[in-house]
Amino acid sequence: MHKKEELHQWIAGIDEAGRGPLAGPVYAGAVILNPEKPIIGLNDSKLLSPKARELLFIQIQEHALAWAFGRADVEEIDRVNILQATYLAMQRAVAALKIIPQLALIDGNSSPFLQCQVKTIVNGDKTEPAISAASIVAKVLRDQEMQELDLQFPQYGFAKHKGYGTQQHMAALKAYGPVSIHRRSFAPVAKFFA
Repeated sequence: MHKKEELHQWIAGIDEAGRGPLAGPVYAGAVILNPEKPIIGLNDSKLLSPKARELLFIQIQEHALAWAFGRADVEEIDRVNILQATYLAMQRAVAALKIIPQLALIDGNSSPFLQCQVKTIVNGDKTEPAISAASIVAKVLRDQEMQELDLQFPQYGFAKHKGYGTQQHMAALKAYGPVSIHRRSFAPVAKFFA
């Protein structure tokens, strides 16, 4: 009797958080969801409240088949540029997964080299649950790190703006100058070293 083998294809969603800020690392999340344990409410992390993100992050940790994150620090961002540093963070996130995916769905229109098939999806964080989950992982963990950095550098307001170039952040940069976690390769910071 011929036995039909069931083929499982592990699909990882991948997304980043922190490409645009003037300070702090860039993070990437990688998540393989469990089709038998769907997580209700997944969406682009930027469209969710901090509280909703935190609650969904707990569910991702409890119900996903695998999840992981990767990060690239400020020195790496300044050395290789933000796009390449984002790719590094994504590669590290996928490498940290306890299950090796056959396919990676990546938000956006470009991707790093990975040891599996890759499909890029523009606005995938809004349409693909696994990418939404990855965006939540990256955002929650990056925000946590920025809150910790706020304790080291309270004059900048990192807990509030997470390193983005807000009016408050620009005023603090002008008043105090950049610190070690500012991205020197970004124009608003680079001018302090001209």
